[in-house]
Parts: sequence; structure tokens; C-alpha cells
Amino acid sequence: MLDKSPNSPKVNVPNDLAAHWMPFTANRAFKKNPRLLAGAKDMHYFTVDGRKVIDAAAGMWCCNAGHGRSQIAEAISKQAADLDYAPPFQFGIPQAFELASRLADLAPAGLDHVFFCNSGSEAADTALKIALAYHQISGQGGRVRLIGRERGYHGVGFGGTSVGGIVGNRKIYGSLLSGVDHISHTYDREKQAFSKGEPEYGAHFADDVERLVNLHGANTIAAVIVEPMAGSTGVLPAPKGYLKRLREITQKHGILLIFDEVITGFGRLGFAFAAERYGVVPDMLAFAKGVTNGAAPMGGVLVRDTIHDAFMSGPEHAVELTHGYTYSAHPLACAAALATLDIHRDEKLFERARGLEPKFADAVMSLRKEPGVVDIRTVGLTAGIDLAPRPDLPGKRGFDGLNSAFHDNDLMLRVAGDTLALTPPLIVSEDQIGEIIDKVAKVIRATA
Repeated sequence: MLDKSPNSPKVNVPNDLAAHWMPFTANRAFKKNPRLLAGAKDMHYFTVDGRKVIDAAAGMWCCNAGHGRSQIAEAISKQAADLDYAPPFQFGIPQAFELASRLADLAPAGLDHVFFCNSGSEAADTALKIALAYHQISGQGGRVRLIGRERGYHGVGFGGTSVGGIVGNRKIYGSLLSGVDHISHTYDREKQAFSKGEPEYGAHFADDVERLVNLHGANTIAAVIVEPMAGSTGVLPAPKGYLKRLREITQKHGILLIFDEVITGFGRLGFAFAAERYGVVPDMLAFAKGVTNGAAPMGGVLVRDTIHDAFMSGPEHAVELTHGYTYSAHPLACAAALATLDIHRDEKLFERARGLEPKFADAVMSLRKEPGVVDIRTVGLTAGIDLAPRPDLPGKRGFDGLNSAFHDNDLMLRVAGDTLALTPPLIVSEDQIGEIIDKVAKVIRATA
């Protein structure tokens, strides 16, 4: 059950905010009107001035089990006292092997091996590197091309940025990696507007892989990477049948299929992984965020047996894959992840999210007549609400919504341009869903 102990954070607020260059933040605007957080418990954050802010974003898609879970904090504390750090190259810790086994048990059959890293960005780059290396050792070294998707997000490494398809994340970094191409995104507002769950229209968008096969040749393509639900671009659920069609096409051409489930993993769509919801088994599955409930940095890649086993050849003393990170399978992150998996299991949070999905969808769709709302999409416990942009100021209305939510309505949400994204922790109650929707309505009206 949830820990209901009181939380009264006391922090010193710095006089000067200049030294910290904040990530993915409008720094100048933030430092004029900061959104500073001091604590969190269950469904709420606490500000430095003592306000209680309901979290409709699960932090940043991370805290699916809510905040301040004592089991996780205690597990991290105990692990820090017992073993604070161990080198992951040529040495191991029992917790890493236990965690890998439990994650493999959660994943679709065949994804039985886990390579650990520290973030979703690293997970995406790891999967792409494994794909390229696999083809090299399998005698298909000509398969060097990586395929992403327009409006996709795969983190901020050079690999993930290159296959990513959000223009603003790419345009100032030059040519990025060579040998990368993109299939079309899956969104058509005219035919999909105000969809609950997977849109009926759009399975055929998967056929765009065939265009790139015809353009480049199948024997040059190493992998296709997609999100089952594109989250960072503003919540674009995969259309019905799209992912199965994508799997069929990639298998036909010997192309590896990678699911980026950094956002969709660990209950966000009502299952341990979206792959289970859609009945599609990729060749690799990248995860992060919810694996530790946001309490410690961790990511990883679940890998199909056939890929892993292809590396297990040559002299036994030789390193099979020259890749890894200083903090791969960090002891504190492993402790946090194991405690998080216990909470997911004991409180049946994946099943809980599945049961709440239709009620959440109905509640969010009640906002469709608010001023300036041009589309709403829902899937799992996730929603994207598109607001009409202000002329010549794209993104300004969404930014104003972020500020209105936090400063005026005690609400945390996420924005992507002029899209408001709702992704509450899976512990959210029906009453709290109603509270969130009431507050979002006020935000929309305030920015109209």
C-alpha cells in the first residue's frame, strides 16, 4: 500500500540561478519565474514555498508508482551501506543478475537477455550499436543503414538524435550520423482526430519501410527503430495493425526491429511493455525511466536470444561486445529497480492502469469543447491535447500553459510545442483524474 507518512520539505533556495545551464529548458524565462521543487509524495510535488502540486506527468514519464515510496528509498539506502559501487567490466553483482532475470520474465518470450545502461538515450544508442555489430559478425557487414521515424524521439546521443525525427532536436547539430533515413510518422488529424486508444486509420503507414527498401536495398538496412507510442512529440499512439505490419515487413527483409519503450514500458499502456499489448515481439526493446520509478538512473536493452547468442563465439577469454558504461547495472540502481518491480507486482499497477484507461479517456475527452482544442489522443494512462498555436509564435501557448498549470493551478503537466501531455502515475485515483481534468480546463481557458 502507499506510504502516507507526512512530508514537509525544508530547503535553502539559492540566491543565484545563473550557474546551472538547465536541459531542454527555456533558461532565461525559467530564471525570471522559477518552478522549483523541494519534495514529493504519492501523487504530489511540494514547492519550495510549500504549495502542493498534483503530478499529472509522473515526473517525466518515470514515477509510475508515485513518489516517495519507502520501499525504494530503504532498498537504495541499504545497498549504499553494503556496496556503493562495483566495476561492471569483468566483475558483477548478484543484484544485476537477479534484475536481468526478472526483466526477462516480464518481457515477451525470446527477449531473454538484458544489457544495462543508465538512461533512455544510452539504451537507444546501445540497441543501434548492437544491431550494427550483429550484422557485422553475421557476415552481413553491408547492413549499416539505420531507419528511424519522423516525429520519433530516441534520446540525445548521436545515434538517437540521428534516427530521431523531431526537427527541433536535430537542426542545430549538423549532419549527425551518415546512413540514416526515416519513415513517415503515423498521424493524420483529418482521419484520426479525437481517437481513444489506437486509431482505426493508419496501419498502411508501415508500408513506408518498403519505400526505403526500394531506395536503398534491403541488404543495406540494419534496423528500424520506433516507439510503440511516440510520446515526446505529443502522444501519437500506433494505429491498429501498424506494429504487426511493421514486424512482417522487417522480418521479410531481414531487418532488425527495435522498440523504444523508454516511455511505454512498466505499465504506461496497461502492460509491462507495449509489445505485450500489441502482440508484437521486436528483436530488441529499449527501456529506462519507470524501471526504477525515477529514483535512480537506469536503462537497458532486452535482446532476442538469436542476437545475443551470435556474439557468444570465439575464445572464451575475449570480450564479445566492446560496449558498456562505467555505471552499467549500478548497485543503487539495481536495488531501486528490484524494489520497484516488487511494488508493480504487489499492487498490480499494470492491471490497475488497464482498468482505469477507459475512465481516463472519457475524462480527457470532456475537454474537446474547450477553447482552442483541435485534437485529443489517449492511450493507456496517457493523453495529448493539441491547442491551436498562436500566430507567428508556435509553442508559446503551450509554454504559457505550463506556467499557468504550475503557478496558478498547482498542477504539473508536460508540454510538447502546443500540445499538453498528461501522463499521471499509475496510482492515480478516479477522483484525482477528475481534479487533473478540472485544472487542465482552467489552464486551457487561461491561455485561450
